[in-house]
Amino acid sequence: MIDYIKGTIAELTPTQAVIDNHGVGYMLNISLSTYDRLERGNSNDGTALLYVYEVIREDAYTLYGFADKGEREAFMLLISVSGVGPNIARMILSAMTPEEFSAVVSTGNVAMLKSVKGVGAKTAQRIIVDLKDKIKQANDTLIVQTGQAAGKAFDEALAALVMLGFSQQSSQKVLKSLFAHNAQLTVEEAIKQALKMM
Repeated sequence: MIDYIKGTIAELTPTQAVIDNHGVGYMLNISLSTYDRLERGNSNDGTALLYVYEVIREDAYTLYGFADKGEREAFMLLISVSGVGPNIARMILSAMTPEEFSAVVSTGNVAMLKSVKGVGAKTAQRIIVDLKDKIKQANDTLIVQTGQAAGKAFDEALAALVMLGFSQQSSQKVLKSLFAHNAQLTVEEAIKQALKMM
């Protein structure tokens, strides 16, 4: 399984990106959110990193690319719903960020899902019914994984709090709350704020 592809952007459209990795061009289907991130540039040297989801069928082998793990996680949740294929999932994630999608499902906002092209009332209701509990469990992950820096700071702050004698469960709860409000927290800031809440 391919986890991610890193290379130079050879071609870029609002729906597809071709990443050149050592002379091999990988065509990935992308959302508008990922397109926007790529167009603004993932790095100064023209390289990009996309997390990958592979769809393998008898007649096709398709790659979907995502700017971060949170978007890929939301995509995988969506295609787990009966009647929701990769293209509809990509359409939904083009209309909203993973955080917005999470909020839409958590609040049961059928109207917002119905506003996405290709999503009818029954499909919107099925998405909410099927994913409400899963989103509740994954919600913190979708929010915290806004970038590798946030994930690393979270992990380091958690390790520090556990070493200081606090339980892992209570430390995670406090840190998830802190990073949900501010994903840019440094390790030091996260620990200081967590200690005031423990």
